[in-house]
Amino acid sequence: MSDAGTLRLGLIGDHIGRSRFSAAMDLLCREHGLTLDFTPIDTGNFPDFDFDTKVDELIAAEWTGVTITHPYKIAARARAGDGMVSEAAHLTASNLLTFHPEIKGFNTDYTGFVGAWDAVMGDAAPGRVAVAGAGGVAGAIVPALVALGASDIAVWDPAPGVAKRLAELVGGPVRAVPTSASLEESEDADGLVNASALGMGDDRRSAFATSAIEAQAWAFDAVYTPTHTTFLNAAASQGLTTISGFDLFRHMILGSFEAYSGIRPDAESMLPLIDALRPD
Repeated sequence: MSDAGTLRLGLIGDHIGRSRFSAAMDLLCREHGLTLDFTPIDTGNFPDFDFDTKVDELIAAEWTGVTITHPYKIAARARAGDGMVSEAAHLTASNLLTFHPEIKGFNTDYTGFVGAWDAVMGDAAPGRVAVAGAGGVAGAIVPALVALGASDIAVWDPAPGVAKRLAELVGGPVRAVPTSASLEESEDADGLVNASALGMGDDRRSAFATSAIEAQAWAFDAVYTPTHTTFLNAAASQGLTTISGFDLFRHMILGSFEAYSGIRPDAESMLPLIDALRPD
């Protein structure tokens, strides 16, 4: 059992060896006089991994909570149920659960993206947006784009029914389109979003064809390891304003630390420290 000055946490996800999450949380803990007890739970080599069983084990072990990444964010939302905090109750995914005295679900990807958008784009509206991927992180990014005033959001995903489900749940300007329409939707968009795992780690693929990246205003990639993905490099070469996954990560960490500790970190002083953890 951890004492009051210790946060006992972990990260659940596939192939998380390059994650900066534990380093960032340790930094914030030290800056605020806390101790971090962190255990990574890399499920990449365990095809039979059961998310709910693992959560039960962590609760029994009296962990403070756990952060969740690909591909378990939708499962985490289901586990949180009615325990989602009010500001995230409308979202289809959760990336953070706290356990005591009861399970609470958070989505600091949502607040992280809004923070990153404000830092890079200011008061600009997203306009028409093309989104590749409708899984866990899209469950935060797409509603955030709606909240920021996007006029139209086209979403596609190779998994049958996933984009349609997201569009139905979020509503408003969100519509599901077939993958066959992705090129046309991308060319007509003001902004491009990669909400898939394409480009992560050693994967050099891009969710968007190079030929489709030209006249848009901005691009965001949820992948942050590496920071300079094939997609964002192509977007930058065409003059688009780019928002990296690390831009989201910086703000996500602030929200995650607050969810776990109850302490709101000072963004102005903490963000420069987190910047030192940028992957490349």
